[in-house]
Amino acid sequence: MSFVRLGKTCVMVSAALVALCVTMLLWPGLNWGVDFTGGTILERRVGRTISAGEVRSILDAAVPEVDLSRATIQLVEGDKEFIIRTQELSNNDIMRIDKAFQQEFGGLVELRTEVVGPVIGRELVRSAVLAVLVAAVGILLYVTLRFEYRFAAVAVAALLHDVALVLGSFVVLGREINSPFVAAILTVVGYSINNTIVIFDRIRENLRMSPREPVPELVERSIRQSLTRSINTSITTFLAAGMLVVFGGSAIRDFALALVIGLVVGTYSSVLVSGPMWLMWSGKGAGPKTRTTA
Repeated sequence: MSFVRLGKTCVMVSAALVALCVTMLLWPGLNWGVDFTGGTILERRVGRTISAGEVRSILDAAVPEVDLSRATIQLVEGDKEFIIRTQELSNNDIMRIDKAFQQEFGGLVELRTEVVGPVIGRELVRSAVLAVLVAAVGILLYVTLRFEYRFAAVAVAALLHDVALVLGSFVVLGREINSPFVAAILTVVGYSINNTIVIFDRIRENLRMSPREPVPELVERSIRQSLTRSINTSITTFLAAGMLVVFGGSAIRDFALALVIGLVVGTYSSVLVSGPMWLMWSGKGAGPKTRTTA
């Protein structure tokens, strides 16, 4: 199998996937969590098996003066644990709700209570976008100084590709976008650029060591030389993140899921997209040419 030949097809497929993901970000759009929209999250465990309908009935009866018709209720952990996401509630409202749950179900355990105002939510959105943009600009400057501008531009394009596909996956899965998700995205960016830099560094070294070798063959050899290291690194991290998805609590499950998807996408883009994209942009597919390296 030729990674360079396959990579040319993967570049086109990835471009189509990114376009599809961007379209999905516009419609139906992301499922913004309370961290960004403002509101209240109540995660509780009770002493017996319950249904979402029972939880909603008790919720409406506990604070009848508050319209909770748009509240979402998610049952987890064998239908004894549930998560309520709703508008911003006062401390008094939360206490009344907990009292009603205790009286009806018994054995109430308060696992999580988060209340975020809309102003803080908007600020978190700006901070999250700024964090990703600053990371991309920093990587662009570093790789430009360390290698050359084409390597830098391809590396950032691969990172944006990874971010777009993770976001698109969360749209398809209907998962919530929250602060841990942003942390997962930045972690994915770090892992992805690490794998990409390893391959680019190998390409640069081979350009210096074998100046007369046809560039497509050189890129192919560079990818193969870095393949075992890239895959082994990703697999070990994937196994740890996968265990968090399976056994982790609800607070970190979305973080772990984003990390798992990002690791798969990042490894794919580093091996099958970055090198071939640099080769296509450089126009060095015919044979030996003068090469510029940092």
